Amino acid sequence: MAHGAHASNTSRIWKVFILLSVVTIIEVALGIYKPEILHARHLLGMNLLNWVFYALTIFKAYYIVWAFMHMEGEKASLRWAVVLPVIFLVLYLLFILLTEADYIFEVFKNSTIKWNF
Repeated sequence: MAHGAHASNTSRIWKVFILLSVVTIIEVALGIYKPEILHARHLLGMNLLNWVFYALTIFKAYYIVWAFMHMEGEKASLRWAVVLPVIFLVLYLLFILLTEADYIFEVFKNSTIKWNF
């Protein structure tokens, strides 16, 4: 009986490893090749390639929590209690960073202050 449980855990670990590896390989390939269709188009002040990177990174983070913190076995209310604050905080941080970065870019672009870094 113990051997069967061990085999299923080993199989599950390999599945998680392969999935996270594939997502990481996709991220690295996109970073190296920078497809023009994603790099040249913009959405909300940032190119689509960056949005793809954010989405893949958030997917990997969620899947790591799901698999290695054993959230798939918990009740839905606990899962949401853990995930919703993180989603809110990540979106809030992203909003603040994009808003401030755009403001600073516009200040340097349209003023007498020059880029010194």
